[in-house]
Amino acid sequence: MSTKDLSILIPARGEMFLARTIEDILANIQADTEVIAVLDGKWADPPIPQNDRVNVIHVPQSIGQRASTNLACKLSRAKYVMKCDAHCSFDKGFDTKMLEAFKLTGDNVTMVPVMRNLWVFDWKCVKCGKKWYQGPTPTTCQETNFKKTGKPCDSTKFIRKMIWIGKNNPQSTSYCFDSTPHFQYFREYSKRPEGQGDITETMSLQGSCWMLTRDKYWQLNVCDENFGGWGSQGIEVAVKTWLSGGKVLVNHKTWYAHMFRTQGGDFGFPYPISGKDQEKAKTFARDLFFNNKWDQQVQPLSWLVEKFWPVKGWTEADLSRLKANTFRFSDDPHADKPVESEPATEAFPLSGVIYAAPS
Repeated sequence: MSTKDLSILIPARGEMFLARTIEDILANIQADTEVIAVLDGKWADPPIPQNDRVNVIHVPQSIGQRASTNLACKLSRAKYVMKCDAHCSFDKGFDTKMLEAFKLTGDNVTMVPVMRNLWVFDWKCVKCGKKWYQGPTPTTCQETNFKKTGKPCDSTKFIRKMIWIGKNNPQSTSYCFDSTPHFQYFREYSKRPEGQGDITETMSLQGSCWMLTRDKYWQLNVCDENFGGWGSQGIEVAVKTWLSGGKVLVNHKTWYAHMFRTQGGDFGFPYPISGKDQEKAKTFARDLFFNNKWDQQVQPLSWLVEKFWPVKGWTEADLSRLKANTFRFSDDPHADKPVESEPATEAFPLSGVIYAAPS
């Protein structure tokens, strides 16, 4: 099989904008880049058109976002891999701009483009013409100033008007996590002197897009399925990169746009995410990183918090408690052996590759 510059890994379950995301990627790549999408328990609707640069795998029963990403990475033969969500758009030549940045920084990094918000569509009432921003499927219009009758519009028919624009504002360039740990935007850091420049550091990640070498992906096990199928992804990837001696960087010379769908209803998450599942990932992250149990770390977590101090969601007392934890490096002859996680369960057998780019 021939090698590629970059494999874009897309875990997807019932994602209605997956085909549009892949179309966007194909329109904007300029390097030898391929797409590997995993249909996690559901077929793509609308279907994904065949393309030599696109590989699609269907798994008959859902295995979760982390396992799906790992499955996609197993198919990759590229030097670099980028995980992205199935509802994103990209800057023209984003892949070459990211690859050029890696030439400057070296490969011991995880890097992300600047993140924008993706304006995918508007709803439009077919009766009165009222429009509103993307969200759950409406039931009634309830426009209060319906010109034809002067009465509220009672239409129940709507059309989705596609927009697909990466909005210029806001643009996110810095992220962190609090002492829970829970993801936070870290705009305060982006205003500091160290937050300026073409390439800047970030304590954590949002999780919808990140890029590193394929070797580092497997070496650091950045999609550890012991976290669960979903949750704390950005924290896991960022902390593992930092604590193993690498850096997490934001490339300000390019961007991606991510669709947020926090309004609920039928515009929520494709996975049945419960508070229990999210808490499981958070608890696993806390035990692994806050207690310095990760066997590949060369720095304690307190080092990372101090590096970006002051950090949103952390008090001096929080940091003191973190620093009080006993930490022994893996090369200490008196150190305890690292706690071994249970091996990930074998993935469900594939129903087959729908189509694959020729090698």
